[in-house]
Amino acid sequence: MIDCSRQTYGGYMTYVTMIGFVAAGLVIATLSMRTMIPLRLIGIASNVAFVTYGALFGSIPTVMLHSILFSLNIYRLYEMLRLIKQVEAASKGDMSLDWLKPFMSQRPVRVGETLFRKGDQANRLYFLVHGQLHLQEINVDITPGAVVGELGMLAPERRRTQTLNCTESGAVLEISYEKIEQLYYQNPKFGFFFLRLSTARLFDNIKRLESALRERDEEVLSLRKALAS
Repeated sequence: MIDCSRQTYGGYMTYVTMIGFVAAGLVIATLSMRTMIPLRLIGIASNVAFVTYGALFGSIPTVMLHSILFSLNIYRLYEMLRLIKQVEAASKGDMSLDWLKPFMSQRPVRVGETLFRKGDQANRLYFLVHGQLHLQEINVDITPGAVVGELGMLAPERRRTQTLNCTESGAVLEISYEKIEQLYYQNPKFGFFFLRLSTARLFDNIKRLESALRERDEEVLSLRKALAS
């Protein structure tokens, strides 16, 4: 009977140890992942394996730790999958950055405040929640719901191309270029969306410049006619 019990116990511990090795292998696999979604999926699998191992081995701290990590990995995976769906929807025509708000931080802005000046080092993108901003060089007002500052990420040496002042107190959401780059590496589709957003802004600026030049030419032509008469 004693030998039988020892054999049973030995077989049980071998089974538990194998689960422990599988859990450890999954952790190593997690560290080798280069993209976020596979990393989260393997992380969830390792959490399940460690919870099973801890429960069978009788290690309460292991069970508690990986239960918490399991919940965190599930939440982050859901957040990333939601981001992918929103980016896919945005790439089909929605050019707003509403889906990016959870990754941004909010801060107030006051009348007279300068968020950045032309030539400054660019490091952030802004989403105006409420209030009003003004791009000084091109004399354009930024209204709530608009994005500003994304072109600095593409500019040579990442220098600001405009000066942005606050003309009506309110609040902005901001996100660093570093975080934008992280989102890009986690989901390359975001890079495509960001390129479309920046391209749309560039074409809008070109259109505005063409309109200003056309108005100037019309004024010059009117002055010439006036002088000729």
